[in-house]
Amino acid sequence: MPRALDGVVNKAWRALGSHALLALLWGLHLLPLPLLAGLGRGLGRLLWGLAGGRRRIALRNLSLCFPAWTEAQRLALAREHFQWLGRSLLERGLLWHASPARLRRLIHIEGPASFADTHPGPVMWLAPHFMGLDVAGAAIQLFVARPGCSIYQAQSNPVFDAALKRARLRHGNARIFSRRETARPLMRAIKEGMGFFNLPDMDFGPKDAAFLPFFGVAAATLLAPSRMANLLGMKVQPVIAEMLPGGRGYRVRFFEPWADFPTADAEADTARMNQWIESRIRENPAQYLWVHKRFKTRPPGEAPLY
Repeated sequence: MPRALDGVVNKAWRALGSHALLALLWGLHLLPLPLLAGLGRGLGRLLWGLAGGRRRIALRNLSLCFPAWTEAQRLALAREHFQWLGRSLLERGLLWHASPARLRRLIHIEGPASFADTHPGPVMWLAPHFMGLDVAGAAIQLFVARPGCSIYQAQSNPVFDAALKRARLRHGNARIFSRRETARPLMRAIKEGMGFFNLPDMDFGPKDAAFLPFFGVAAATLLAPSRMANLLGMKVQPVIAEMLPGGRGYRVRFFEPWADFPTADAEADTARMNQWIESRIRENPAQYLWVHKRFKTRPPGEAPLY
């Protein structure tokens, strides 16, 4: 789950008590998904009123990315986004605790999910920050034989941190590495045959990044997908998860691996990646992660946008 969403839950854990919220999430996973989805959308409506800081970030992002839209259009999209956000928070309990058999029934796979199992070399799954991001991670563990690894952002709440790690590793075929570690253990795991689940579209500052257009706005974008793919000879396969309306489950799309990625030009590769993510967002804008400060880091001399 994206760091911004982890932060929302982390604050709730501090307010309600870590163990109490953990028990609540366990209990919620027993509900039918249509009922759980309705509760999640209700939570999203509540968060719209209570989470003023996140609401302002979402509206600012939408004004930057969709300047031609009317204010009413952006407001409607932001309200809808918060309802998907509420679902993604409550449905963590389902992803953390439901049986693999139940998750396989709820997750509908499209595209060449088996690519990583037939490709002899290293594979990177490129997963942008949509609300169903954790579903994409679960789908890889449940429907792909090749084990996977990813980078993990440690949480300040130790109980929440332990619960996250336990949930993400519970299927037994994944490893996660702390962002605080060096890249060596991750690189070793990839060389040993693990696929890399890579989240490419967050602002981690200017280090190892370039300011490239994202909806026409300069965004600090990590060059790592192109550079890692070049260094390790990786094939890059995008994966996007969509939460279906009415609690009908989830759709996870495995796209065809990019045939001409990477090239020798990491910045051109990364600009192309941003354009591809933009196109997917325009298909389903309400489920993208608008509560993250995507444009927090500015080029030298530019004023802050938040």
